[in-house]
Amino acid sequence: MSARERAAAHLSRYRSIVPDFDAFMEYQFRPLRPTLRANTLLIDPRELAARLSARGMRTSGVPWHPWFLYVDDPGPVGNPGRTLEHLLGYYYVQELTSALPPLLLSPGPGELVLDMAAAPGSKTTQMAQMMRNSGTIIANDVDYRRIGALRSNVDRLRVTNVVIARNDARYIAPGVTFPRILLDAPCSSEGVARRAPEHLSRLTLNQIRSISRLQMALIRRAHGLLQPGGILVYSVCTFAPEEAELVVDHALSLGMEPLEIELPLRTEPGLREWTDERGRTYRFSSGVERAVRIYPHMNDTGGMFIALLRKPEAR
Repeated sequence: MSARERAAAHLSRYRSIVPDFDAFMEYQFRPLRPTLRANTLLIDPRELAARLSARGMRTSGVPWHPWFLYVDDPGPVGNPGRTLEHLLGYYYVQELTSALPPLLLSPGPGELVLDMAAAPGSKTTQMAQMMRNSGTIIANDVDYRRIGALRSNVDRLRVTNVVIARNDARYIAPGVTFPRILLDAPCSSEGVARRAPEHLSRLTLNQIRSISRLQMALIRRAHGLLQPGGILVYSVCTFAPEEAELVVDHALSLGMEPLEIELPLRTEPGLREWTDERGRTYRFSSGVERAVRIYPHMNDTGGMFIALLRKPEAR
């Protein structure tokens, strides 16, 4: 069986939950158009587009956010990550669905934010832009190598409001609580198959179940670190309900409140029920429906699951 056939066999477990499943499968093996986030700490997006045009790269604006550009044709540059403008920190190559969790968390200038699994830094540096390099982002990760990439990106984009920490996020010590937390959790990464289709051919269901247990431990720690009334965004670039609805259902069992999500893309609501390939049926609480699923064929993007949660005020 080829790598593509193995990937298709894996994704077939979602046939019952993905609208227009045949189109979904077609998009899994269709190359993804690159997108850039202009670093407004250093450059105006229009100036960036003009500079890239002078290098022969053709770009166009993303209609729903002024910071983002589609790379319609990289021209002689080839790889959008190989320009002087990239080296100078004028932009970050970032997939559009990756931009959505920070937009929902919506940190403002002067605030305190915890990014629990921050590396390599796409969302951390995006939030720094949103905060205009003020306030503080605690950017945590557990992996030394990934922290190296995080530090490099923070430095390259000349972000100055980030404190980098290395901890297993399940065991971050109590003491400081946060009004806003981003948990872009480690996941099986099914949603990035358009950039790395070979990844799906190596993925196993045992890995998904193991990752799900890690994610639930992380969301318990996030709940403990969140201030009463605080906001948590939970996101994963995957389609597996074990890593999505099951984890959010666990958060709701801890007392978290689900909030409505409004996004400029077409989304599907979180699932209330799903039966896996073993015949095991999962039933989730009604609040899980407020989470959103983003499928590649609906927006010509990667895949993502996002939940917006609030910790109730202390009584």
